[in-house]
Amino acid sequence: MTQAILDALEQAMSSPWIYLALFALAVLDGFFPIVPAETSVITAGVFAASTGAPDVALVIAVAALGAFAGDHVSYVIGRTANGRLRGGRRTGRAFAWAERALAERGGLVLVVARYIPGGRTACTLTMGAVAYPRRSFAFFDAVAACSWAVYSALIGYVGGAAFEHDPLKGLLLGLGIAVTITVVVEVARHLRRRRIPVLPERDLEPAELAVD
Repeated sequence: MTQAILDALEQAMSSPWIYLALFALAVLDGFFPIVPAETSVITAGVFAASTGAPDVALVIAVAALGAFAGDHVSYVIGRTANGRLRGGRRTGRAFAWAERALAERGGLVLVVARYIPGGRTACTLTMGAVAYPRRSFAFFDAVAACSWAVYSALIGYVGGAAFEHDPLKGLLLGLGIAVTITVVVEVARHLRRRRIPVLPERDLEPAELAVD
């Protein structure tokens, strides 16, 4: 059974259609975050190292382009829903906070959010909703999308190179590294949040303001 799955994966990874599939998954992941785009890119990286197909450089390129396009779709959705999202008194103040935060460190927020579960979509929607400048969004999103594509593909490539003759172990290693990095990021965020003193209501973050 396992060998049949590996054979099917190897056949899929050697097809030229894999690049279109990776692009489409990365696009959808921008506004539909349950799509396994990162897992697919990691898997492609594993097989690029262990079997030579697909080409890892093309995997990085199509994943980055797909992520860039998907983030812009999310940005447009946020911008379109701007009026509805600003409706209430508390959500209006939340967006005021977001505008200040994005004005101060918008680029960093966008790049870092790429590696936080659910953070990517939340950040791009908010940036659209608060009308963050499109050119600045495109610039920082290009940095975020490219870094994410390189990170995901190379994690898989490392796993595939470590277990050249056993792609399944390489895939498990790659996914394990990705999960470990995510856990470390989340723990660091949690510890940092615990050190921040409680602020008056006017300075609360959007998630806190949403609680009535």
